Amino acid sequence: MKKLIVVVIAIFIGTTAFSQEIDLGIKAGANFANISDVDDLSSKTGFQAGIFAGIKFTDKVGVQADILYSQQGAEFDSGKFDLNYINVPVVLKYYLVQGLNVQAGPQFGFILDDDIYVDAFGTNSIDANAEKTDVSAVIGAGYDFPFGVRLDARYNFGLTEVSKTDNFEGKNNVFSIALGYTFL
Repeated sequence: MKKLIVVVIAIFIGTTAFSQEIDLGIKAGANFANISDVDDLSSKTGFQAGIFAGIKFTDKVGVQADILYSQQGAEFDSGKFDLNYINVPVVLKYYLVQGLNVQAGPQFGFILDDDIYVDAFGTNSIDANAEKTDVSAVIGAGYDFPFGVRLDARYNFGLTEVSKTDNFEGKNNVFSIALGYTFL
């Protein structure tokens, strides 16, 4: 426990001493999700919303972490595959020019709800038996506008299988675009 306290204090002092800018804000946007390696599935449109916090260490380098509610899954001929997650992406941001940045890092997802709707009306559902956690790689780009407004576009490549069942092998792939506002 003492080691953990020392590490947290060291990180806090280090980031306070060297950081030029701390961000805290909200963001919301659209997801265009699919599941890889599965035939006859099409993209599902959903939304994401949550909060973010970031530290800009220099004019060129920063780190941002988000906590997002995210609707993912896929659609098929007679229904849809709904996956709702709490996602925590942690991305390194490299600023190319004033405001314009590229992003990369891991994302950790925690399943909230997993249903397969097997009729056109979305009334008959069965449990999808999805994995409780999901790990993805994130790449993207963003622009930080004046007055705290920012725009992000990201693509998440799933690294872990979506479902526990042997006859279903597929990974989450999600393109997202989000608008955010920083309070600090």
